[in-house]
Amino acid sequence: MAGRIPQSFIDDLLNRVDIVQVIESRLDLKKAGREYQACCPFHNEKTPSFTVSPNKQFYHCFGCGAHGSAVGFLMDYENLSFPEAIEELAHAAGVEVPREAGSDFQPDPRREDHYGLLQRAERFYRSQLREHPQSARAVDYLKQRGLSGEIAATYGLGYAPPGWDTLLKHLGSDTDTQNAAVELGLLVRKDDGRLYDRFRDRIMFPIRDRRGRTIGFGGRVLGDEKPKYMNSPESPVFHKGQELYGLFEARKASQKLERLLVVEGYMDVVALAQFGLSNAVATLGTATTPEHLERLFRTVHEVVFCFDGDNAGRRAAWRALENALPVLREGREARFLFLPEGEDPDSLVRRIGREAFLEKTVDAVPLSQFFFESLGRQVDTRSVDGRAHLVELARPLLQKLPDSVFRDLMLDQLSQQSGLDRKRLSERVFGDPAPTPRQTPHQRARGAGPSPVRVAIRLLLEQPELGTGIQCPSGFEDLEVAGVSLLTELLELVRQRPHLSLGGILEHWRGKPEESQLARLATQPLEVPADGYTAEFMGAIQRLLEQRTRQRTEQLLLQEQGQGLTDAEKQELKQLLVEHQPISQ
Repeated sequence: MAGRIPQSFIDDLLNRVDIVQVIESRLDLKKAGREYQACCPFHNEKTPSFTVSPNKQFYHCFGCGAHGSAVGFLMDYENLSFPEAIEELAHAAGVEVPREAGSDFQPDPRREDHYGLLQRAERFYRSQLREHPQSARAVDYLKQRGLSGEIAATYGLGYAPPGWDTLLKHLGSDTDTQNAAVELGLLVRKDDGRLYDRFRDRIMFPIRDRRGRTIGFGGRVLGDEKPKYMNSPESPVFHKGQELYGLFEARKASQKLERLLVVEGYMDVVALAQFGLSNAVATLGTATTPEHLERLFRTVHEVVFCFDGDNAGRRAAWRALENALPVLREGREARFLFLPEGEDPDSLVRRIGREAFLEKTVDAVPLSQFFFESLGRQVDTRSVDGRAHLVELARPLLQKLPDSVFRDLMLDQLSQQSGLDRKRLSERVFGDPAPTPRQTPHQRARGAGPSPVRVAIRLLLEQPELGTGIQCPSGFEDLEVAGVSLLTELLELVRQRPHLSLGGILEHWRGKPEESQLARLATQPLEVPADGYTAEFMGAIQRLLEQRTRQRTEQLLLQEQGQGLTDAEKQELKQLLVEHQPISQ
């Protein structure tokens, strides 16, 4: 049904579901006081820093900063869109998701049909591997590569028979189905309107998303024809720059992955799995993107890139290094395994065996070593000119690194190799540090402690019902203080929806800058005992009201000296000079 999901339904749904049950069905949560803890599913860690609060219906990781409601968790963990996450929660709660009529939001009703059609194609290809008269060639090829029936079934391998219309005939003559198959890249439409199968006489590899749904295919020829690999084109459900072949299977094979190996082809992934190395993934005909790497590092702390040792392989490795720099921070490590000439992961693991191959991945070249060795080959560090050139080559690359201990250590290494003082080098690479403005004693005193706006918002996030007893005075939202408009919106929300949890509150700011600001504020410790929340909150509102009174009084006094005041403004000024407006209902 077309239409936007009503916000009131989302609020009620989040009050109905329990975030602990949602997350506990996917992670191993442990009770820790009033909250629950686990190792974060969005980055690799040994000590749990992922916390779930049943009272606030909110999760937060103190390691990587991930946070949100049950909706946000499903979106990140299951790779769902916002409407899909709402549908998932509603289904678990046994309620129907309503839609508002007449809104601009138009969910694509074909999306689930797309997944169903791709699943139908996968079943067809798998059946052809067993039943087609010419499938013996495909079966023999897989046996020659040493694959067992179990591994073939785990990865859903199939066979696209020769001929131009085997899948087309299987899908039937329904026009909508054919059009959807074209949109998904299963069929190709010629200029004259005729259709034919995209994949023909190829081993078929289903590409699965994080939930295990088939979103596309890769096909490999049985001989030496070109192209060796053919992938599904971009579609509404398949985006090459974000998906990785084998990641779903790797996560399913082990709940405690420590390392992922990035290889070039589908056969490398399944061949390594045949030898018990089920932690390999492959990009889909593209270089490794920052989106790929972010997804990888949310799963493991160490990524090993596997490339040929020739010049082409090293160029590809360098591109991977450049894309990895922006996502590297503490707890994330990238390494490079360069294969002997003429070898690929499949052939190498067969020749040296599982344990020796595994040892090579453990001993792969660290990114820092590959970085400086590659730059060092381009300059002569024995000369001043060469060392200066080294700094110039490294500078734009180091600038890609997030501020971290790893970046500091890389700068130390560059300082050693260039001979330049580290402080001066840091200024050259990252620019002169901004001078810290000196404050007067009056400024320091005025800025001491958190602002009343910050205090009021923090307390509202902790105990939303505090806002139900406050009536904002007229003009309160005009106070020239940072954050007061957000406080005004928050007060209005909790008055209208007094039973919202913290998770529910954040959903009202989803996708807005204020969402992350509120989440960060909500995780900061309160230095006020619970029985002092009301007094502290009322005190913060009173201080803001006093600021508003002073501000309005100064405005009217200045206006009086200039253009003069109306009778109503004179009365207002008189009242302001006598008393404050009440804030309690």
